[in-house]
Amino acid sequence: MVRRILLGSQLRRLRESRGITREAAGYSIRASESKISRMELGRVSFKARDVEDLLTLYGVTDDAERASLLGLAKEANIAGWWHSYGDVLPGWFQTYIGLEGAASLIRIYEVQFVHGLLQTEAYAQAVVRRGMPNGSNAEIDRRVALRLERQKALVSERAPRFHAVLDEAALRRPYGEREVMRGQLKHLIEVSEQPNVTLQVMPFSFGGHAGESGAFTLLRFPESDLSDIVYLEQLTSSLYLDKPEEVAQYDRAMERLQKDSPGPEESRDLLRGLLQLI
Repeated sequence: MVRRILLGSQLRRLRESRGITREAAGYSIRASESKISRMELGRVSFKARDVEDLLTLYGVTDDAERASLLGLAKEANIAGWWHSYGDVLPGWFQTYIGLEGAASLIRIYEVQFVHGLLQTEAYAQAVVRRGMPNGSNAEIDRRVALRLERQKALVSERAPRFHAVLDEAALRRPYGEREVMRGQLKHLIEVSEQPNVTLQVMPFSFGGHAGESGAFTLLRFPESDLSDIVYLEQLTSSLYLDKPEEVAQYDRAMERLQKDSPGPEESRDLLRGLLQLI
């Protein structure tokens, strides 16, 4: 997914630098202006012929540069591991998983429940079952398996830095039985000690804070050509924000949440205190 976005952004810069409209670019590949827009946003697959024709239109004649971009187009069309979960994975969420797996820094604020990358299997079962009261056991198990597969990225050789701010409400709201919640809190304490993970808890005692608009995720990528992306999840769809001014607002909100929340060690103490109450 990230390769699609990277290629799309490079094609957009080439087009804009030559002063070529999307309409003209679409005409050159026998397509619409909207398809060029989707290509430049990385939301569709790339045909080699289309990329070749666009590069010619944009005046890219250097063999090495053309080969690099065509190679990127080929890689962009390779399906990720998560496509095997297509039977239980909404199309709009596939995009997010691809971006999450490519990110070098993931920052999240969560208020409803513990974030998926931090959930135990038992807690994930309870969350998925609550969200799918009519789902079959097989479907629920598949969704939980997908969530656990995503978590492997946090302990991989190329693990991203992960900074989570969890509202205290997410920790007090029960999912599953008492032992499920106890196991989840213990897991948070353990995972927060990983070198690439920073976990903070925004306590009720702080009062109103910068997360008033609800949960959000900020993704940053190792490729300098890619801008940060804000991910906002809704009930049946999601939003991806990449305009600098919009990303900057969420970045400021995250910085304020991190500043106003207790530090990692104090947050672990808060988790231990909640554990004693269950």
